[in-house]
Amino acid sequence: MQPKEILTETTEAKTPFCMLQGVLWSIILLLILPRQLSAQEEFVPPPSKHIATIPFTVLTGGIMVVRATLDNSSDSLNFVLDTGSGGISIDSTTCDYLELKREPSNKIVRGIAGMKKVDFTYNHTLRLAGLTVEKLDFHINDYELLTSAYGIKIDGIIGYSFLRRFIVILDYDESLMEVLTPGTYKYPRGGTILKPSFTTIPMQQASIRDNVMVTGRFYFDTGAGLCMLLNDDLVKDSAVLKKKRKIFPTEAEGLGGRKEMNLSVVKEVRIGSYRFRNVPVYIFDDEFNVTSYPVLGGLIGNDILRRFNVILNYPEQQIYIKPNKHYQDSFDYSYTGLSFYLVEGRITVTSVMKDSPAQEAGFKEGDIIVGVENNLSGNIQTYKVLLQNAKSRVKVLIFRNERPLQLSIKVKSVL
Repeated sequence: MQPKEILTETTEAKTPFCMLQGVLWSIILLLILPRQLSAQEEFVPPPSKHIATIPFTVLTGGIMVVRATLDNSSDSLNFVLDTGSGGISIDSTTCDYLELKREPSNKIVRGIAGMKKVDFTYNHTLRLAGLTVEKLDFHINDYELLTSAYGIKIDGIIGYSFLRRFIVILDYDESLMEVLTPGTYKYPRGGTILKPSFTTIPMQQASIRDNVMVTGRFYFDTGAGLCMLLNDDLVKDSAVLKKKRKIFPTEAEGLGGRKEMNLSVVKEVRIGSYRFRNVPVYIFDDEFNVTSYPVLGGLIGNDILRRFNVILNYPEQQIYIKPNKHYQDSFDYSYTGLSFYLVEGRITVTSVMKDSPAQEAGFKEGDIIVGVENNLSGNIQTYKVLLQNAKSRVKVLIFRNERPLQLSIKVKSVL
């Protein structure tokens, strides 16, 4: 009989109290309804529009270089497209060559290998294929080390000062960068929208699993030619690495020079809805507090990010990623302990790690590399790729004291 009692209560609506309730609800609805309707009147920005399609070149580790000119100069310059840069910058020698006016500042730039106060050169125009960007203030830095590492002149870095003005699509399948105006944009199907924290550099949440699972925030850094860079404090505090995990001494280049660090592997890395297994990671002592640990745990580099076609929507603080044809590419597990750079036109060995395959093979600092596996092109990019063949023995032709010498190096695997 209880259902009937409920029905009776709901149909007795003729008492004064119930009538008062009805009036009150009517007033409330009248107050709420206009707000609900007005909430649907949302301002929608105009659709984004295509501006230009610009080719880029991918260097070792996945970093991208675009060609551009500055102001009214006809000299073509090489700029790295770098989400890990909080501004836009130009090499000091390029600045002097173009006779740009320098102005001192109190601003300091910070990188993994150092900190330095920088000068600025103001109000310049960057010209890319089909795109002109005006009123840019460049800080002036020294990119001689990057030039030596990649074997091509690096004239500057394009970062936040450029990216914040546009929607930028990076198509690694075709090596093309499309630039659009800010506005309403419909992302293609089949990918994931990331919503990183934004200051000038996007900070994306990611998870690392090896001994345990660790989740944190990492810089989203297309200018880093590696998979991941982890703060040594994060690794120690979380005990993320397995106790028997192999660790290899190595070095990498960054602002301020070369920096010693360690190389290892983690079982899994997750970004958004995507996961990668057995990922090489570099571990560094963040003595200059680049990551402000524990705020950040390190960075995600472009040897992971290049496996997606990426849409950088800084105006909406969104990044969209969709797997491309490189998604299944194997990672570089090779380890030689050999560092070499282009110095005064010659590919020169700059360091040999202790107890490394390079030391066992007999390499010494100052050796000049003239060929790898019968390739005598003198292209440092090609030589680095030929030495990425883990578990193989590679022949290297060098000059030492102006005499030719052939060495054989057995490339280790970090797995």
